[in-house]
Amino acid sequence: MPVAAAHRLTPLLALAALSSAAWAQEPTLESCAAIGPAADRLACYDKLAGRAPSAPVPLAPAGEPKPSTSLLAPKDEPAAPATAAVQPSSGSASFLSKYWELDPEDKRGTFNFTGYRANYVLPVHYTSSINRGPNSPTQAVVSLPDYRRIEAKFQLSLRTKVAQDLLIDDADLWLAFTQQAMWQIWNGVDSKPFRNTDYEPEAIYIVPVPKQLRPLPGDVQWRYLQFGLAHQSNGQSDPLSRSWNRVYVGTGLERGNWGLTLKYNHRLEEDETSDNNPDLLHYRGRGEVNLLWSGGAHTTSLLWRSSFNTTHRGSLQFDWTYPVFRDQPNGLRWFVQGFTGYGETLTDYNFRQTSFGAGVSFLQF
Repeated sequence: MPVAAAHRLTPLLALAALSSAAWAQEPTLESCAAIGPAADRLACYDKLAGRAPSAPVPLAPAGEPKPSTSLLAPKDEPAAPATAAVQPSSGSASFLSKYWELDPEDKRGTFNFTGYRANYVLPVHYTSSINRGPNSPTQAVVSLPDYRRIEAKFQLSLRTKVAQDLLIDDADLWLAFTQQAMWQIWNGVDSKPFRNTDYEPEAIYIVPVPKQLRPLPGDVQWRYLQFGLAHQSNGQSDPLSRSWNRVYVGTGLERGNWGLTLKYNHRLEEDETSDNNPDLLHYRGRGEVNLLWSGGAHTTSLLWRSSFNTTHRGSLQFDWTYPVFRDQPNGLRWFVQGFTGYGETLTDYNFRQTSFGAGVSFLQF
């Protein structure tokens, strides 16, 4: 090695030796401060303070996501719920589907009792005329007490599904029972008698319309077909007995807050000697058209019964409801009913009257 080069290396070797000696000795503040490189100076201070040098944080391999330090769940993984409670389904937006459990999300199983027709108590029910001499072509005139035009009217109507997915997918069999009574509660002279009570059991088979067949012009949805068997009687003996048996077919449509149900009744023939009211359909009518509307808290329905001929018989019935308590729309509701025509009761099937009642409804569907 040339002498000049050796002379140049001598100071470097001496500096290295001094550095090694400094590392070998216990560091002091002065010795640490004299170290040039920042990393070495920091390590000296750590050693002086008695701390072990921290291991470097390994870098994540390329292509792997860095661990999140956020308290929130990663965007691609939803946070686990605090509880495992299952939230109930809100069901479909269709009124008719909720009523008849047409769509899968509205199915509630069998033997759950619920309302069928309106359930109500009308403490005040006024009629334009009282039938004090009911009769029919096969029953003699019966003279009744001097009933008052103001009375009470109430109706109890229940149903339950007894078979689900019967014969056809999503088709259900229901049983229903309706009782309607006219009570002379304001007639203390005659000991407040029941003027009339009608009983009506039914079997109803509901077939939902397949989704591809539902749409109709004007944004109307065709929702179901209905087949039924019913018996109605006033529970009296002759000559006041009135009854009939029928089968019917019906259907239901809806558009937004509007609904429309149609029904055609076919009376089952009876022996002439046992038929208490052979001309019942001439007055009551074979067909039923029911227009429904639900706007916010209000609900209304307009029921028209007719034979759709020129006899001008049949009847019109209008119902209106509104919650007694706004935060409980399925609880008690104010109920107003108006009726005009024939057959408000089975005893009055051939008697025309106009009536008006007010009260409350309960046991909503």
